[in-house]
Amino acid sequence: MTTSSTTSTLARLVSLLARAIAMASVETYVADYANPSHAKTVSDLLNGYALDQFGNSGPLPDEIRAKLCAELANVPGAFSVVATIAGEAVGLINAFMGFSTFKCKPLVNVHDVFVSPEHRRKGVTQAMMARVQAIAIERGACKLTLEVLANNPNAMGSYKKFGFKSYELDPELGVAHFWEKKLE
Repeated sequence: MTTSSTTSTLARLVSLLARAIAMASVETYVADYANPSHAKTVSDLLNGYALDQFGNSGPLPDEIRAKLCAELANVPGAFSVVATIAGEAVGLINAFMGFSTFKCKPLVNVHDVFVSPEHRRKGVTQAMMARVQAIAIERGACKLTLEVLANNPNAMGSYKKFGFKSYELDPELGVAHFWEKKLE
């Protein structure tokens, strides 16, 4: 092995070790919507997502933030996973139970995924997804679903790393697209 390749290998190992240490420091919990501290954390993180270019590009209205967790608590199967590093809330996933008619089993839709910009690429999304997957399995779900913007390659890379892929029934028919029709 040459000095150059040894240095390159060592640099890769140090990088992998640093990522492993960062991931080990990420803790997750399921938010209790009735807990005022958890509700504020969920609201604050979702507002961070709303302010992000891949979110809403603007803050959530105060009236939405004030009632968010009370309303989430009324949605059967809704849950929120919060990630912390050294006690600081740095990430959020809001997820909802759905149903796969083709499998005749529940599924979990990962609706919102947000990591504070200064904590991205530290394994936060992977840690939150692992908690979501554990909950999904516990609830008998057959799969996780999510939507991602086509121009968000960092998010797409993270989701692929976790095992997500574009949805298709038959490669000849192409991949499914997520569409919406606004009612308000």
